[in-house]
Amino acid sequence: MSEGFYRGKRVVVTGASGFIGSHLVEALVREGARVRALVRYTSGSRRGHLDRLPEDVLAQVEVVPGNVEDAGAVRSLVRGADVVFHLAALIGIPYSYVAPQQYVATNVQGTLNVLEAAREHGARVVHTSTSETYGTARYTPIDEAHPLTGQSPYSATKIGADKLAESYHLSFGLEVATIRPFNTYGPRQSSRAIIPSVMQQLAAGSAALRIGSTAPVRDLNFVTDTVAGFLLVGSSARAVGQTLNVGSGRAISIGDLVRLIFEVTGKRAELVTDDARVRPDASEVMVLLADFRRAAELVGYAPRVPLEEGLARTYAYVERHLTDYRPREYAI
Repeated sequence: MSEGFYRGKRVVVTGASGFIGSHLVEALVREGARVRALVRYTSGSRRGHLDRLPEDVLAQVEVVPGNVEDAGAVRSLVRGADVVFHLAALIGIPYSYVAPQQYVATNVQGTLNVLEAAREHGARVVHTSTSETYGTARYTPIDEAHPLTGQSPYSATKIGADKLAESYHLSFGLEVATIRPFNTYGPRQSSRAIIPSVMQQLAAGSAALRIGSTAPVRDLNFVTDTVAGFLLVGSSARAVGQTLNVGSGRAISIGDLVRLIFEVTGKRAELVTDDARVRPDASEVMVLLADFRRAAELVGYAPRVPLEEGLARTYAYVERHLTDYRPREYAI
């Protein structure tokens, strides 16, 4: 249990302005942590999803603009930290076909910078992996012993980052735990992902629902459950040196997911396959289903939010913030 662990702790979150990162920052503040949040620098001083946090929460966060690719900035960021949650990454799989070199720079070099800074300053690191590192399942449910396969430049860079994290624990004794979330969804997720992509089109009243392949099967985990996994992994000495899956343990095809969204929202649309949204055949990961028994045994992780409830909560958010989306465009 993480209860009480974070109170007064100095905690750094990279990728804090993103979907999961912003929810993690909010949870850490409520746990009593002293949070330093890294957001990518922009000339407009934008803080991404951190600006969605309640004012009383955001007032307790030290927001630091910067970039994980800048080693000096990362050393300064990590100085004095007890725990570093490393979430900063380029995550869009389709865009990794377009800009693989940038994915190496951010996901691999950026992770190396975080590990070096934590080694210098003696901080514990929770490194964020992804279920995409497993590739298409050779068996299900997928446990942490499953082989890793780089079926996209994105997943290949995440495998490289995971192995760097592992090496820093084995080579230097750095306290590193790797959390491997399966497909997280919920409020604030970008339209790059399937659930907000479908929901924004329905909320906008689109008669034709443009999607990619309906065959892939995914394990969908509501964001509060994923964040609970982060808190548990970061607070547990038993997690150090481990890689831990965090998921729901429930698999659903994209086609069945769309039909479930229809049921939850009470809306319908004609399904239209958009070739631009379909991955190359050999790059598509067909089945992801989490075996999270190791996380349950070592840190007490358990998912709480049923898919139907999570979808309803997510759609309510999309409806309230529809002007933030561009339903007629495909976000890669």
